[in-house]
Amino acid sequence: MRQSTLTISILFLSLVSCGESPKKGNDKVEENIANLDTIAKIEVDSSTVEKEEEEEPFKLTEENAIDFFFDYAKSLKKNKVKITTNMGSFKIQLYDDVPYHKANFIYLAKQKYFDSTQFHRVVKDFIIQGGNSDDRNTARKRGKIGRYLLPPDAKKGYKHHRGTISMPSSERNNPHKLASPYEFFIVVTNPGSYHLDGSYTPFGRVVEGMNVVDAINDVPVGDGDWPWKSVYILKAEVL
Repeated sequence: MRQSTLTISILFLSLVSCGESPKKGNDKVEENIANLDTIAKIEVDSSTVEKEEEEEPFKLTEENAIDFFFDYAKSLKKNKVKITTNMGSFKIQLYDDVPYHKANFIYLAKQKYFDSTQFHRVVKDFIIQGGNSDDRNTARKRGKIGRYLLPPDAKKGYKHHRGTISMPSSERNNPHKLASPYEFFIVVTNPGSYHLDGSYTPFGRVVEGMNVVDAINDVPVGDGDWPWKSVYILKAEVL
């Protein structure tokens, strides 16, 4: 009888022991899950904070453009840009003492803004004008870079000789003839188009490949002086 009682007691203790183990295991699992939830929450909160701390992409505006290009010009040691088109290439040397326009042109070239734009206005024996396009990608690139104008800088003594690169005025309400920063024109008139002096800003000149400029000026055009066959700027690279 005693042996049976002892056997039952041992069996009972074993059952109790076996019954407690899963409970302790479940508690541990639940504790681990709670810890993982806490870690995940911390990581999510940290990610949210990082996103909140990220600055918005920099854009040029009429309020910050002058200060930006003033500082940007200080670091520029190069002053030549090679323009490659689907009709050939030519090189431009930019004037160091027209700092805002020089800095603007180099900045846009490094941002690859001019790539895939066109010479969209060609006036025979007068100018070729580039930097625009009917492609929506050009408008998107302008939107990313910013909306701004540049003040004229026509008192440095530079004239609109043949081969001069200058900047047109904005078509917006613009009594002060602020320059449209995304476009430029090159004079092909021989010896020059001096009636433009004082109204527009010469900021460089073609030093190589003027024959390509002349060839572009010779393409057939339609309404608005837009070439019948598109003349693309494939690449603008700072040398």
